[in-house]
Amino acid sequence: MTIDFAVTLFAIGFVGSFVSGMLGIGGSIVNYPLLLYVPPLVGVTALTAHDVTGINAVQVFFATLSGLFVFRKGGYLNKALIGYMGVSIVAGSFIGGYGSNVASAAAINTTYAVLATLAALLMIVPQKESDDVPLTEVTFHKPAAVAIGFAVGLAAGVVGAGGAFILVPLMLVVLKIPTRMTIATSLAVTFLSSIGTTAGKLLTGQVLFAPAAVVVVASLLAAPLGATVSKKVNVKWLQALLVVLIVVTSLKIWVDVLGG
Repeated sequence: MTIDFAVTLFAIGFVGSFVSGMLGIGGSIVNYPLLLYVPPLVGVTALTAHDVTGINAVQVFFATLSGLFVFRKGGYLNKALIGYMGVSIVAGSFIGGYGSNVASAAAINTTYAVLATLAALLMIVPQKESDDVPLTEVTFHKPAAVAIGFAVGLAAGVVGAGGAFILVPLMLVVLKIPTRMTIATSLAVTFLSSIGTTAGKLLTGQVLFAPAAVVVVASLLAAPLGATVSKKVNVKWLQALLVVLIVVTSLKIWVDVLGG
Protein backbone atom coordinates (compact mmCIF):
# COMPACT_ATOMS: atom_id res chain seq x y z
CA MET A 1 0.00 0.00 0.00
CA THR A 2 1.49 3.32 -1.09
CA ILE A 3 1.67 6.40 1.13
CA ASP A 4 -0.66 8.31 -1.21
CA PHE A 5 -3.24 5.53 -0.99
CA ALA A 6 -2.97 5.38 2.81
CA VAL A 7 -3.36 9.16 3.15
CA THR A 8 -6.41 9.07 0.88
CA LEU A 9 -8.01 6.28 2.90
CA PHE A 10 -7.29 8.08 6.17
CA ALA A 11 -8.84 11.30 4.86
CA ILE A 12 -11.95 9.45 3.66
CA GLY A 13 -12.33 7.60 6.95
CA PHE A 14 -11.83 10.81 8.93
CA VAL A 15 -14.35 12.87 6.94
CA GLY A 16 -16.97 10.12 6.87
CA SER A 17 -16.71 9.35 10.57
CA PHE A 18 -16.57 13.03 11.56
CA VAL A 19 -19.85 13.61 9.73
CA SER A 20 -21.40 10.47 11.23
CA GLY A 21 -20.35 11.47 14.72
CA MET A 22 -21.73 14.97 14.21
CA LEU A 23 -25.11 13.87 12.86
CA GLY A 24 -25.56 10.55 14.64
CA ILE A 25 -25.74 8.38 11.52
CA GLY A 26 -23.80 5.33 10.45
CA GLY A 27 -20.46 6.24 8.87
CA SER A 28 -20.81 3.62 6.16
CA ILE A 29 -23.59 5.52 4.39
CA VAL A 30 -21.04 8.30 3.81
CA ASN A 31 -17.90 6.20 3.45
CA TYR A 32 -19.29 3.89 0.76
CA PRO A 33 -19.42 6.44 -2.11
CA LEU A 34 -16.25 8.18 -0.87
CA LEU A 35 -14.27 4.94 -0.90
CA LEU A 36 -15.73 3.94 -4.25
CA TYR A 37 -15.23 7.20 -6.15
CA VAL A 38 -12.51 9.31 -4.48
CA PRO A 39 -9.41 7.04 -4.87
CA PRO A 40 -9.58 6.88 -8.69
CA LEU A 41 -10.36 10.60 -8.83
CA VAL A 42 -7.11 11.46 -7.03
CA GLY A 43 -5.07 8.92 -8.97
CA VAL A 44 -4.53 6.19 -6.38
CA THR A 45 -5.61 2.54 -6.31
CA ALA A 46 -9.29 2.12 -7.11
CA LEU A 47 -11.37 -0.11 -4.85
CA THR A 48 -14.01 -2.53 -6.06
CA ALA A 49 -17.50 -2.64 -4.58
CA HIS A 50 -16.52 -5.82 -2.69
CA ASP A 51 -13.39 -4.12 -1.31
CA VAL A 52 -15.43 -1.17 -0.09
CA THR A 53 -18.03 -3.32 1.66
CA GLY A 54 -15.30 -5.28 3.46
CA ILE A 55 -13.59 -2.10 4.69
CA ASN A 56 -16.94 -0.64 5.77
CA ALA A 57 -17.83 -3.76 7.74
CA VAL A 58 -14.65 -3.63 9.81
CA GLN A 59 -14.96 0.13 10.35
CA VAL A 60 -18.54 -0.19 11.63
CA PHE A 61 -17.52 -3.01 13.98
CA PHE A 62 -14.89 -0.91 15.76
CA ALA A 63 -16.83 2.36 15.64
CA THR A 64 -19.93 0.87 17.28
CA LEU A 65 -17.84 -1.02 19.82
CA SER A 66 -16.21 2.22 20.96
CA GLY A 67 -19.56 3.99 21.03
CA LEU A 68 -21.09 1.37 23.28
CA PHE A 69 -18.76 2.38 26.13
CA VAL A 70 -20.55 5.74 26.26
CA PHE A 71 -23.96 4.13 26.83
CA ARG A 72 -23.00 1.13 28.96
CA LYS A 73 -24.42 2.91 32.01
CA GLY A 74 -27.56 4.97 32.57
CA GLY A 75 -30.30 2.41 31.91
CA TYR A 76 -30.80 3.37 28.27
CA LEU A 77 -30.01 -0.08 26.84
CA ASN A 78 -33.19 -2.11 26.38
CA LYS A 79 -31.82 -5.62 26.86
CA ALA A 80 -35.00 -7.37 25.75
CA LEU A 81 -35.10 -5.40 22.49
CA ILE A 82 -31.39 -6.01 21.94
CA GLY A 83 -32.07 -9.72 22.39
CA TYR A 84 -34.93 -9.94 19.90
CA MET A 85 -33.43 -7.64 17.26
CA GLY A 86 -29.88 -8.79 17.90
CA VAL A 87 -30.44 -12.44 17.03
CA SER A 88 -32.30 -11.65 13.81
CA ILE A 89 -29.97 -8.87 12.68
CA VAL A 90 -26.88 -11.07 13.20
CA ALA A 91 -28.51 -13.78 11.10
CA GLY A 92 -29.54 -11.32 8.39
CA SER A 93 -26.21 -9.49 8.29
CA PHE A 94 -24.23 -12.73 8.13
CA ILE A 95 -26.33 -13.98 5.22
CA GLY A 96 -26.00 -10.60 3.48
CA GLY A 97 -22.27 -10.36 4.15
CA TYR A 98 -21.54 -13.94 3.11
CA GLY A 99 -23.84 -13.86 0.11
CA SER A 100 -22.42 -10.59 -1.17
CA ASN A 101 -19.35 -12.55 -2.27
CA VAL A 102 -21.30 -13.94 -5.21
CA ALA A 103 -23.23 -10.72 -5.87
CA SER A 104 -22.18 -8.55 -8.79
CA ALA A 105 -20.83 -5.05 -8.27
CA ALA A 106 -24.02 -3.75 -9.85
CA ALA A 107 -26.14 -5.63 -7.30
CA ILE A 108 -24.09 -4.27 -4.40
CA ASN A 109 -24.23 -0.73 -5.77
CA THR A 110 -27.98 -1.03 -6.31
CA THR A 111 -28.44 -2.14 -2.70
CA TYR A 112 -26.45 0.89 -1.53
CA ALA A 113 -28.45 3.22 -3.78
CA VAL A 114 -31.73 1.90 -2.33
CA LEU A 115 -30.45 2.26 1.25
CA ALA A 116 -29.03 5.74 0.56
CA THR A 117 -32.29 6.93 -1.02
CA LEU A 118 -34.23 5.55 1.96
CA ALA A 119 -31.78 7.19 4.36
CA ALA A 120 -32.24 10.59 2.69
CA LEU A 121 -36.02 10.27 2.93
CA LEU A 122 -35.92 9.20 6.56
CA MET A 123 -33.69 12.15 7.43
CA ILE A 124 -36.23 14.69 6.15
CA VAL A 125 -39.49 13.03 7.20
CA PRO A 126 -40.66 14.08 10.69
CA GLN A 127 -40.49 11.21 13.16
CA LYS A 128 -42.90 10.64 16.02
CA GLU A 129 -41.29 10.03 19.37
CA SER A 130 -42.46 8.32 22.58
CA ASP A 131 -40.39 10.18 25.13
CA ASP A 132 -43.26 10.38 27.63
CA VAL A 133 -42.99 6.66 28.39
CA PRO A 134 -40.80 5.82 31.44
CA LEU A 135 -37.80 3.73 30.38
CA THR A 136 -38.76 0.94 32.80
CA GLU A 137 -42.20 0.63 31.19
CA VAL A 138 -41.19 0.52 27.52
CA THR A 139 -42.80 -2.33 25.53
CA PHE A 140 -42.54 -3.28 21.87
CA HIS A 141 -44.05 -5.64 19.29
CA LYS A 142 -41.69 -8.62 19.35
CA PRO A 143 -42.45 -10.09 15.88
CA ALA A 144 -42.00 -6.63 14.33
CA ALA A 145 -38.66 -6.21 16.12
CA VAL A 146 -37.45 -9.57 14.79
CA ALA A 147 -38.62 -8.82 11.23
CA ILE A 148 -37.04 -5.35 11.22
CA GLY A 149 -33.77 -6.74 12.54
CA PHE A 150 -33.52 -9.43 9.89
CA ALA A 151 -34.47 -7.17 6.96
CA VAL A 152 -32.10 -4.38 7.98
CA GLY A 153 -29.31 -6.85 8.67
CA LEU A 154 -29.71 -8.55 5.29
CA ALA A 155 -29.46 -5.30 3.32
CA ALA A 156 -26.76 -3.80 5.52
CA GLY A 157 -24.69 -6.99 5.30
CA VAL A 158 -24.50 -6.70 1.52
CA VAL A 159 -22.95 -3.21 1.59
CA GLY A 160 -20.97 -3.65 4.81
CA ALA A 161 -23.09 -1.16 6.75
CA GLY A 162 -24.44 -1.38 10.27
CA GLY A 163 -27.89 -0.09 9.37
CA ALA A 164 -28.17 2.49 12.18
CA PHE A 165 -29.50 5.17 9.83
CA ILE A 166 -32.52 2.94 9.14
CA LEU A 167 -32.81 1.31 12.56
CA VAL A 168 -33.22 4.59 14.44
CA PRO A 169 -36.33 5.89 12.62
CA LEU A 170 -37.87 2.40 12.52
CA MET A 171 -37.39 2.00 16.27
CA LEU A 172 -38.87 5.45 16.89
CA VAL A 173 -41.84 5.22 14.56
CA VAL A 174 -42.70 1.52 14.30
CA LEU A 175 -41.61 0.16 17.68
CA LYS A 176 -42.24 3.49 19.49
CA ILE A 177 -39.08 3.39 21.59
CA PRO A 178 -38.11 6.63 23.46
CA THR A 179 -35.40 8.66 21.74
CA ARG A 180 -32.56 8.23 24.24
CA MET A 181 -33.23 4.52 24.54
CA THR A 182 -33.39 4.26 20.74
CA ILE A 183 -29.99 5.89 20.30
CA ALA A 184 -28.28 3.63 22.84
CA THR A 185 -30.09 0.42 21.90
CA SER A 186 -29.65 0.93 18.14
CA LEU A 187 -25.93 1.27 18.73
CA ALA A 188 -25.85 -2.11 20.47
CA VAL A 189 -27.96 -3.72 17.75
CA THR A 190 -25.76 -2.16 15.06
CA PHE A 191 -22.69 -3.59 16.78
CA LEU A 192 -24.25 -7.06 16.67
CA SER A 193 -25.11 -6.50 13.01
CA SER A 194 -21.48 -5.61 12.30
CA ILE A 195 -20.38 -8.92 13.85
CA GLY A 196 -22.44 -10.90 11.36
CA THR A 197 -21.45 -8.69 8.44
CA THR A 198 -17.74 -8.76 9.28
CA ALA A 199 -17.78 -12.53 9.78
CA GLY A 200 -19.42 -13.03 6.40
CA LYS A 201 -16.92 -10.73 4.69
CA LEU A 202 -13.93 -12.36 6.39
CA LEU A 203 -15.03 -15.90 5.54
CA THR A 204 -15.36 -14.96 1.87
CA GLY A 205 -12.09 -13.03 1.66
CA GLN A 206 -13.62 -9.61 1.03
CA VAL A 207 -11.61 -7.70 3.66
CA LEU A 208 -8.41 -5.83 2.74
CA PHE A 209 -6.78 -5.69 6.15
CA ALA A 210 -4.28 -2.84 5.69
CA PRO A 211 -6.77 -0.38 4.09
CA ALA A 212 -9.40 -1.37 6.66
CA ALA A 213 -6.97 -0.67 9.52
CA VAL A 214 -6.25 2.83 8.17
CA VAL A 215 -9.96 3.66 7.91
CA VAL A 216 -10.63 2.26 11.41
CA VAL A 217 -7.90 4.41 12.98
CA ALA A 218 -9.26 7.50 11.23
CA SER A 219 -12.83 6.74 12.32
CA LEU A 220 -11.90 6.22 15.97
CA LEU A 221 -10.19 9.62 15.97
CA ALA A 222 -12.85 11.51 14.01
CA ALA A 223 -16.17 10.24 15.39
CA PRO A 224 -15.66 11.65 18.94
CA LEU A 225 -14.61 14.99 17.43
CA GLY A 226 -17.76 15.07 15.32
CA ALA A 227 -19.89 14.32 18.37
CA THR A 228 -18.22 17.18 20.25
CA VAL A 229 -18.74 19.65 17.41
CA SER A 230 -22.42 18.66 17.12
CA LYS A 231 -23.02 20.17 20.56
CA LYS A 232 -21.78 23.59 19.41
CA VAL A 233 -23.18 24.08 15.92
CA ASN A 234 -26.57 24.06 14.22
CA VAL A 235 -26.57 20.61 12.65
CA LYS A 236 -29.78 21.25 10.67
CA TRP A 237 -27.81 22.93 7.88
CA LEU A 238 -25.23 20.17 7.98
CA GLN A 239 -27.97 17.56 7.86
CA ALA A 240 -29.50 19.26 4.83
CA LEU A 241 -26.10 19.30 3.12
CA LEU A 242 -25.64 15.62 3.92
CA VAL A 243 -29.04 14.79 2.41
CA VAL A 244 -27.99 16.57 -0.78
CA LEU A 245 -24.67 14.70 -0.88
CA ILE A 246 -26.38 11.35 -0.29
CA VAL A 247 -28.95 12.05 -3.01
CA VAL A 248 -26.25 13.11 -5.49
CA THR A 249 -24.09 10.05 -4.85
CA SER A 250 -27.04 7.69 -4.96
CA LEU A 251 -28.16 9.25 -8.24
CA LYS A 252 -24.62 8.77 -9.58
CA ILE A 253 -24.77 5.10 -8.64
CA TRP A 254 -28.29 4.72 -10.08
CA VAL A 255 -27.02 6.18 -13.38
CA ASP A 256 -24.01 3.84 -13.39
CA VAL A 257 -26.16 0.79 -12.61
CA LEU A 258 -28.98 1.54 -15.05
CA GLY A 259 -26.63 2.73 -17.77
CA GLY A 260 -24.09 -0.03 -17.52
